[in-house]
Amino acid sequence: MAKVSKIQRNKQREKLVAQYAARRASLKTIVKDQSVSPEERFEAVMKLAEMPRNSSKVRIRNRCELTGRPRATYRKFKLARVMLRDLASRGQIPGMVKSSW
Repeated sequence: MAKVSKIQRNKQREKLVAQYAARRASLKTIVKDQSVSPEERFEAVMKLAEMPRNSSKVRIRNRCELTGRPRATYRKFKLARVMLRDLASRGQIPGMVKSSW
């Protein structure tokens, strides 16, 4: 089980990303647009730099929904490999069967 503080910090980052997503997207389109004047593009870069760092999508860590484990997490299931194997063995994941031969 991961520290509760790490899990809460990640949830706070997810909220910030959702809050600033539209504004970040509009500023990034201005920065990437070559037809816009260099001064306007520089202003957009400066506004992006002023935004909170945790509002960037790349700062979110993929964690297991059940345990909070940060590594070996399957994106499709949002579970760590340990929990995925455990739930599959119990038959609690539809369509997944633990193989044995």
